[in-house]
Amino acid sequence: LRAPLRRLAAAPPAAARPARHLTTPSALTTKEISAAAAEKFEKSLASVQANFATLRTGRANAAILDRVVVSYYGVETPLKQLASVSAPTSTVVQVDPYDKGSIKDIEKAIMQADLGMMPNSDGSVIRLTVPQLTQDRRKEMVKTMKALAEDGKVAMRNVRRDAVDAVKKLEKDSEISKDESKTVQDELTKTTQKFEKEIEALAKTKEADMMKV
Repeated sequence: LRAPLRRLAAAPPAAARPARHLTTPSALTTKEISAAAAEKFEKSLASVQANFATLRTGRANAAILDRVVVSYYGVETPLKQLASVSAPTSTVVQVDPYDKGSIKDIEKAIMQADLGMMPNSDGSVIRLTVPQLTQDRRKEMVKTMKALAEDGKVAMRNVRRDAVDAVKKLEKDSEISKDESKTVQDELTKTTQKFEKEIEALAKTKEADMMKV
């Protein structure tokens, strides 16, 4: 006969762990809000400068291919990651692929980018001759540039709006005084205007460059 099975005594319940108090991160200070906004203003300005560089001015400039994306083995890849791009003369942009087998894909991407230039390949290097812009084409490019400038200014205004909302919340929660809130908001407005003026100065310089024959 089998010996009767012994029942194991149930282990005493583990002592209840004390509940942990979830700590919520403290609100950003006005200094941190202003610093974060300033960083975003700088990034917006840098983005506008990068976009301006891709616009043709009638002279060869390697940056005009910065926005070209190539389907490389099925993966959308920026051209500048696949090739060395340079402007050996004032009228020629040269593309030297690291992988020579990608030349056809790069040529196709350049044509799809509709840059007004036909790529010419010798099987190793791609060359693009930069044609002189007509007056009408220059005016169209200036319109495009001004639209890019306005996009940058709108982005900065959105940054200011978000920062002001954060400051107002601090005031509402009695984290800061009404006077401090107004001071910080005024500073944010001045900083926004400062960066907007920088964009306007860049746009003015770019327009003069684009209209120069």
